[in-house]
Amino acid sequence: MTKAMLIDLTKCFGCYNCVVACMDEHVDNDWSPIAAPQQEIPGHFWMNKPVVERGAWPKLKVTQVPTPCMHCASAPCQKAATGGAVYTRSDGIVIIDPVKSVGQKQLVAACPYGAIFWNDALNIPQKCTFCAHLLDNPQLDQGLQTPRCVVACPTNAISFGEDTALNAQILAAGALPMHPELGTQPRVFYKGLPRTFITGSLYDAKTDEVVKGATLNLTDMVTGAVLTATSDNLGDFWFDGLANKKVFELNIAKSGYYSKTLVVATASDRDMGDIGLAKVS
Repeated sequence: MTKAMLIDLTKCFGCYNCVVACMDEHVDNDWSPIAAPQQEIPGHFWMNKPVVERGAWPKLKVTQVPTPCMHCASAPCQKAATGGAVYTRSDGIVIIDPVKSVGQKQLVAACPYGAIFWNDALNIPQKCTFCAHLLDNPQLDQGLQTPRCVVACPTNAISFGEDTALNAQILAAGALPMHPELGTQPRVFYKGLPRTFITGSLYDAKTDEVVKGATLNLTDMVTGAVLTATSDNLGDFWFDGLANKKVFELNIAKSGYYSKTLVVATASDRDMGDIGLAKVS
């Protein structure tokens, strides 16, 4: 059985508990042969929390993205290592041996996710271990046998377990690995990864009042797939989670107004601005 992690970004509000718990577990604590003590210097986060901003004011979306090691089934760091410095356990967890990896700074650059850090004091590369020392030792941490970041999350945004047990949750959430195009086969999956959005605001072309409750259908002009949204009390509408470099047909309908159809391409996040609707005379 291999381990996997599911991170629900729609539940993450940026408390940084996972980051702090990770550092509390590893800074100044020697968990050899799994991991030597983490170096406490700026920028070293075995569980990182980059912020992804999309769009521009006033139509802006901000997403916190907890980022540990992906524990890839086809790990670039393992391929770059020499002398067996990186190995994959039977449970799928990728470990950098703190003894064999001495001097192997090339591992830092080998990780496409930026999840490996260089410990200057010990002259070794280091990263998240999924808290493998806790998994292997039931007497530690009240026998929870799960990564500290999972326990510390107040919204249960991080789930961890056997991949077969998590598969149903992953499928139900429509979760995806980060950068699947890299072919590394990560074992960390995300619900709500930042993707392209289309937004705009509807208003009455005569009175300038906002138009709420309009129905908007967004049709993929290649596949024919349709997404539906409704303008809110400010006249705003959002379509999020879209593929980039696509062309859509946007149909806007509201009782008492002439319908409107527009073509919109997603070269990037797209704010269509203010869209006026004319009342039926």
